[in-house]
Amino acid sequence: MAYVFATPNVGMPAIAATLAADQAGRVPWKLGDIVRAVDPTYGAGEFIYLKGAANTAIGSWVTYNADDNSTTLLAANAIGPVAVAMSANVANQYGWYQIGGKAIGLCMAGYVDDANVYAPPTAGSVDDAVVAGDRVKNAKGASAIGTPSGSFAEFEIARPFMDDALAA
Repeated sequence: MAYVFATPNVGMPAIAATLAADQAGRVPWKLGDIVRAVDPTYGAGEFIYLKGAANTAIGSWVTYNADDNSTTLLAANAIGPVAVAMSANVANQYGWYQIGGKAIGLCMAGYVDDANVYAPPTAGSVDDAVVAGDRVKNAKGASAIGTPSGSFAEFEIARPFMDDALAA
């Protein structure tokens, strides 16, 4: 994926970049900033700049906290907005996460095209197996596992979120 900014700003880190804070602890870009970028294969997308979490890989699904712009790998019973990591953005690093457009994300074996998206027991990935209360809303499979490769699939996302619909 080679996304190019549609809303550029001087000094903006590349979509696939992962950066650490400098020695003074300054963040390399504006946390929570949302931009549009375009890829020649996947089209336009929307991205948010967030702080990474341990074990985040390219394509990891995360929930994020809008108060401090931190992320947590997507897991069962999560609540909040959801995004897909554009880089291996681990703890104490910063990077872009996709929140709109055609995303490439990690999924479990057997994921099928056009399926709904659910949080499985494996944190950071998604599955098509129905788990009550763990559906990622505003996200839909756009390919089976293996497209474009390996444990990845294509997804159509529009500011996805989880709300634990079964909670009282």
